[in-house]
Amino acid sequence: MSPDAMHGRARRPSTGGAGDALLDDALAARPAAPSRRAGATLSPALLWMLFGGFVLVTLGALGVRTLVPPDEGRYAEIGREMFVSGDWITTRLNGIKYFEKPPLQAWMNALTFTLFGLGEWQARLWTGVCGILGVVMTAWAGRVVFSPRIGLYAGLVLASTLFWLAAGQINSLDMSLSGMMATCLAAVLIAQRDGATAGQRRAWMLVAWAAMALAALAKGLVGVVLPGAVLVLYGAAARDWRVWTRLHMGKGLLLFFAVAAPWFILVAQRNPEQPHFFFIHEHFDRFLSPGHQREGPWYAFILLLLPGLLPWLGWLPHALVEGARRAPGRFQPRLLLLIWFAFILVFFSMSSSKLPGYIVPVFPAVALLTALCLDAAGRRPHMVAAALLAAVGALLVVAVPVALATGAAGSAPHSLRSYQPWLMFAGCILLVGGCLAWCQAARVQRDQTVLTMAVAGFLATHLIVAGFEVYGKDRAGTALLPAIRAELTPSTKLYALGRYEQSLTFYLGRPAILVEYVDEFGFGLRQEPGLALSGLEEFVVLWRRDAAAGPPSMAIASQAVYDRLRQRGVPMRLVARDGRRIVISNQLTKGLP
Repeated sequence: MSPDAMHGRARRPSTGGAGDALLDDALAARPAAPSRRAGATLSPALLWMLFGGFVLVTLGALGVRTLVPPDEGRYAEIGREMFVSGDWITTRLNGIKYFEKPPLQAWMNALTFTLFGLGEWQARLWTGVCGILGVVMTAWAGRVVFSPRIGLYAGLVLASTLFWLAAGQINSLDMSLSGMMATCLAAVLIAQRDGATAGQRRAWMLVAWAAMALAALAKGLVGVVLPGAVLVLYGAAARDWRVWTRLHMGKGLLLFFAVAAPWFILVAQRNPEQPHFFFIHEHFDRFLSPGHQREGPWYAFILLLLPGLLPWLGWLPHALVEGARRAPGRFQPRLLLLIWFAFILVFFSMSSSKLPGYIVPVFPAVALLTALCLDAAGRRPHMVAAALLAAVGALLVVAVPVALATGAAGSAPHSLRSYQPWLMFAGCILLVGGCLAWCQAARVQRDQTVLTMAVAGFLATHLIVAGFEVYGKDRAGTALLPAIRAELTPSTKLYALGRYEQSLTFYLGRPAILVEYVDEFGFGLRQEPGLALSGLEEFVVLWRRDAAAGPPSMAIASQAVYDRLRQRGVPMRLVARDGRRIVISNQLTKGLP
């Protein structure tokens, strides 16, 4: 939330003409009407403090949690291997070619590892920066296209929306894509607004083209298809086909290909098999075909919007209505925002592959529409939205202990019981924040009401995300690290039996030899089959041989595979175990028998 973008003294955007100056003077001389804008304006000093606190907390919280598999461990490990190997073209995971996604996330992770060393904070730094960038660009677009107050509200809304905040704390591609798409959306809005000069339109459209190129490097064709389809639909709905003459397509396409094309050309030269796999299998097949273990009903993303929009859920109906309202002038920014939200939601709802992070790009558009409602609505809608927030907080405070109490005695997992205080504390913050915002709304303190709800949402979301560590460390298996590191040497062979530990591989700083595991490595192993063992029998032969005369070996296995090895009488020693995995060694004379 840039302080300039958040400054609350609303003025009508000027186009720079003499007529505009005269009109501004006339409006300034007119007595202020007692209107819906009642309430003290937030001071610049407070806005700077808010922005600084937002950045510090957002970045500081990046390192408080374990990297949770699969996504966080996977992308951290791809970046680590790129950092170690120095190969920034052929992306690899566990030493195996991995072309499911473009390299932007890996590049940024490798860069932060180069600058700051290996670690959780470094692995999440790029997504944290993208989240902050999206907030700043959304606030700036609201300020320039609508008014400074709407820019302030848009920044506050996006900076406190649950899904946006959470995605910015997770090392995955969702925020990398969303930050670039938010920049693209903001740049298009600023460039196409009525009153933009020729120089402003050219400069901001070049920003939009560059952002689209980075979006393509973040997650592929979707970074281009979505903005392009939105512009087509906008032109048809607004009957503004001349928008295509204002996109500076000649310079824009040159910039787009200058940014996006080099990697695709270089990786195809070194790996001729990459283009077909990436463009056909990873785009069209994944979108159209089930079987990726990510299926869901068509309305899945509509349901996900309910928690995802907290603490602003109560404003969604108003925001959709606001988007359908036509404004004077040639360019219709509200309509573009509505189409951006609706098309992306429908597009991913039609996909056979559904993950919650897919809809994160819709939230900047929703934030701007919500900001318009916050600025235009009377006292009653603000009170209703605040009351809904308080009700959600109260429900969270009551529901978690009730859910644990109504279950069978002692049946609740330890991780859920440990997570309970975090959820209840977050619920308390939402409850208190909602009640305080209701009182402020009743007194028509508009800015304070919005700020209170934003702070409540921001703090509650960070608690919910930070508390997930009770699950994350168990899923990652980090409790096993001391025992593994105590015996793991550079010459030790490390096997992954029937499973691949996305996060442990990163923490151990080395790949594992896969045994009876393919999954996401199918394409890479077809190119380099010698990098894995296809069957358990081949593993047992190598394990016995190395136990007798070769280098020491360790393996990470599931309980089922461990039981199979015991039935076969394979010599092994238990090194460590948790509820998900077992670590064994072929050195029987070390440690416990």
